[in-house]
Amino acid sequence: MSHVLNAHDFPLWGSRLIEASAGTGKTWTIAALYLRLVLGHGGENAHPRALVPSEILVMTFTRAATRELSDRIRARLTEAVQCFRGEAEPAAHDTLLQGLLADYPEGTERSTAAWRLAMAAEAMDDAAVFTIDAWCQRMLREHAFDSGNLFDEELAADEEQLRREAVQDYWRQQCYPLGGELLETVLGVWSGLDALAQDMRGLLDQAVEPSAGEGSLADAVQAAQAERATALTALAQGWGAQALALREWLDAQVAAPGAHWDGRKLAPRHYTGWLQSVIDWAAAPQEIELTLTDSARHRLSPEGLLEARKKGAPALEVPPGFEALQQLLADMARLPQLSTRLRLHAAARVLQRLAQLKRQQGTFGFADLLQRLDRALAGDNGAALRARIQAQYPVALIDEFQDTSPLQYGLFDRIYRTQENDPATALLLIGDPKQSIYGFRGADIYSYLQARDATAGRHYVLDKNYRSTQALVDAVNHWFGQAEARDGAGAFMFRQQGQAGNPLPFVAVQAQGRKEV
Repeated sequence: MSHVLNAHDFPLWGSRLIEASAGTGKTWTIAALYLRLVLGHGGENAHPRALVPSEILVMTFTRAATRELSDRIRARLTEAVQCFRGEAEPAAHDTLLQGLLADYPEGTERSTAAWRLAMAAEAMDDAAVFTIDAWCQRMLREHAFDSGNLFDEELAADEEQLRREAVQDYWRQQCYPLGGELLETVLGVWSGLDALAQDMRGLLDQAVEPSAGEGSLADAVQAAQAERATALTALAQGWGAQALALREWLDAQVAAPGAHWDGRKLAPRHYTGWLQSVIDWAAAPQEIELTLTDSARHRLSPEGLLEARKKGAPALEVPPGFEALQQLLADMARLPQLSTRLRLHAAARVLQRLAQLKRQQGTFGFADLLQRLDRALAGDNGAALRARIQAQYPVALIDEFQDTSPLQYGLFDRIYRTQENDPATALLLIGDPKQSIYGFRGADIYSYLQARDATAGRHYVLDKNYRSTQALVDAVNHWFGQAEARDGAGAFMFRQQGQAGNPLPFVAVQAQGRKEV
């Protein structure tokens, strides 16, 4: 259950997740919380001490967004200074600023608050508003000893040429020595160098275990084939006789006098061939691939067979072998693919070669920034590095959190330990899972869900849309509300069968409304 966020008394300590749908005033809210952090406002909901801009880490995903966010925060601070000094009155609709003024009576308290706000506005040039890449680079440079980062390396904005060279080296070293069936197997995964290079584009940005690259590519092919052969042999054991028994049972059922089967749904000419393919596969699982169409799989399931009964037919107990057949098909689908083993081998080796080339040239790339900081936090000096970063940035607000990658979320989780809800620090994750659209650059909705689980009981929502008309908001609420209420997976298809609650629920919002129609 999410709490409606009230910017005036929102707790500014611990870890909290804020869902901010489109048009609900996310940037306004970030600026409002920033004001309170600068003031040290909130009583028991306040941060342990008032902060200055250089201590409040605000993270977003593009340089343009950082500039906009900085400008909005500076403008809000300047507006607050004028009101606290008595040079202006808060707008009629600005209940936050009105409430803050009421909390600081005229005299010493208000003068001190005005001074804090003015100092913060003047210090916004030093504000810690960064993209994640820029922040990682800064941490590695400022904490070079704790992170083990080199001083004389150069950031390469474009690594394409180095990546291409690393892929070419892998192709020469690993594929040129192959011949015969081994080469045919590899060419079945990558038709050539260009196909390998294209495949590596996505894989090289993922976390790949270095151990996946152990041995040669030929070793990887042979090991994968041996593992699959062993697994197939085990799965095929006894299925020749079992599939024959199922076919004989169906023959007897269909041929029985007064059979209660719909011949259009269950016909011998169909199921005989389906089960014969299982028998043939069981006799030679290494040479023959078991292929059944979706309709065949369904009809040979207990549910599919019962659907083929005529209306009003007496109850029938389906032999357990049909359920076992469904389990067999599921187990086969989970068998590791040969291509997976080879792709991981290639990715691990290419990454190793790419690291060598970078060391030789004294360069590093944007992806290295996150990986290096992550390794540093997990390394021998990790505790000291974490303590230094926490002291430098007691509060972190992560904007557009739905677009974080597992590695990016992992960095902040290492530093602020989301699950612990530490009252000495604050990690505020702000985003909208409905707008998680950047999978192509590493964003992962499951990082959002992981954070949602770690902040259970500390979920907040901005519940009023200021951008759209009342009619439009009502229509969207009605549309998605019906999908959310139905049995099954919910509006966004994330609720699992038998699962208590929904990890990604639809939350309806109110509408401020607009004059336009």
